[in-house]
Amino acid sequence: MARTPTKNNDTTANLGFEAKLWAAADALRNNMDAAEYKHVVLGLIFLKYISDAFESKHAELEAQKAEGADPEDRDEYRASSIFWVPKEARWEHLKANAPQPTIGTTVDDAMTAIERDNPSLKGVLPKDFGRTGLDKQRLGQIINLVSDIALGSTADRAKDTLGRVYEYFLARFASAEGKSGGQFYTPSRVVRVLVEVLAPYKGRVYDPCCGSGGMFVSSEKFIEAHSGKLGDISIYGQESNYTTWRLAKMNLAIRGIDAQIAHGDTFHNDKHADLKADYVLANPPFNDSDWRGELLKDDKRWVYGVPPAGNANYAWVQHFIYHLAPAGLAGFVLANGSMSSNQSGEGEIRKAIIEADLVDCMVALPGQLFYSTQIPVCLWFIARNKKNGRFRDRRGETLFIDARKLGSMVDRVHRELSDGDIAKIAGTYHAWRDDKDASEYADVPGFCIRATLEDIRKQGHVLTPGRFIGAEAAEDDGEPFEDKMTRLSASLRKQQAEGAKLDQVITTNLKELGYGG
Repeated sequence: MARTPTKNNDTTANLGFEAKLWAAADALRNNMDAAEYKHVVLGLIFLKYISDAFESKHAELEAQKAEGADPEDRDEYRASSIFWVPKEARWEHLKANAPQPTIGTTVDDAMTAIERDNPSLKGVLPKDFGRTGLDKQRLGQIINLVSDIALGSTADRAKDTLGRVYEYFLARFASAEGKSGGQFYTPSRVVRVLVEVLAPYKGRVYDPCCGSGGMFVSSEKFIEAHSGKLGDISIYGQESNYTTWRLAKMNLAIRGIDAQIAHGDTFHNDKHADLKADYVLANPPFNDSDWRGELLKDDKRWVYGVPPAGNANYAWVQHFIYHLAPAGLAGFVLANGSMSSNQSGEGEIRKAIIEADLVDCMVALPGQLFYSTQIPVCLWFIARNKKNGRFRDRRGETLFIDARKLGSMVDRVHRELSDGDIAKIAGTYHAWRDDKDASEYADVPGFCIRATLEDIRKQGHVLTPGRFIGAEAAEDDGEPFEDKMTRLSASLRKQQAEGAKLDQVITTNLKELGYGG
């Protein structure tokens, strides 16, 4: 509880210019689907960012010409982790051509030129702005809108302006797509709970279903906030959806995060097959029934049992465990059903994982945290070795946290966890684990409890926190029991008498209307 929580401007409630920018951009969307429109807007924001960063460096080199600097030397930009932007892709060129009916082709040519000169972006950038269905007048208006944001100057980059805009737009697009989409985005507050609990200061961080890369961005923010070195973690990811993979590549590129993000199906084409990660962070698709599990019955990853073809939850869990290093930790999101399901052998797999003493902590979260679904979810934390010397020996123990009462509604259908909520969950885990500088752990009725393996066996290997934690202790109001019962009984009799009077009035009125029976 002593660790200072990371402060981030990542709520959807307290932003400034991003919200105004979104409102303007959304007004230009017209009838275009949010799923399609996001690639137009996010592609342009990315282009604006790398162009601004390039121009800032170009001006700096121009000023140093007398000392021998060459503004056209591409190596100068690579040395500063800035993408080389050829003339036909620079923002001023696009802005000048924004009113032209050929602006779509001009943007496509710019994207192609950037990919040509920067191999790490090959296949990443959207190049369909010239298509017939995209209104070129509106495209020009969006370019003018994005032109007003200063994104790439040294000061703006230090403030992570584009990162905030990009993340804010990702969240809003996820909300706009609702249940029909949005799976590319995990709400930043949920990601932060995973990151703050695991505290990945150093080592290999892996997300095999990385979406738009939120786990990695949050990990880097955590390290920065705690004065760590960004280079101390190596990032590995995989994403099966091609357009989402491109979003992730752009999201990480604009933040200067060096990562190995592969495109492909994690189950059927594991691109990091030999990786043993120190941290696994993930939010896999909930209850995925279309993962073609029947083709993988003999897979070496299924150490604890063959997962059912109709639900990939326990395929993901075993994939995470398979990729953990000997002292590795995993934190991931699953639907609540994973904690108690006994269908198609899932109960037996969960039992085997529990008996192997891998489950470190379970957290029940409140509902309505996600854009794509309103079902309640839980967090699993797995420790490959609970006695690894880094923390207290926790063998035979599991921590259960019931966080269902935390968070508050930020709009009619979405709930968010506060900084305090995140710190409370992470601090409780660190106290139980006996982290350095953490406060002393104590069970809190209604919120957290440590349970033994035997306790879990008595519950039939069900991991739902509510089964272990019990009810919150009620506050003593000082009123003696006998007095309270007398008062409540009198109140009940009075309400019953009033109810009988109302029934009589209703009967009388019905008779007057000719419905007296």
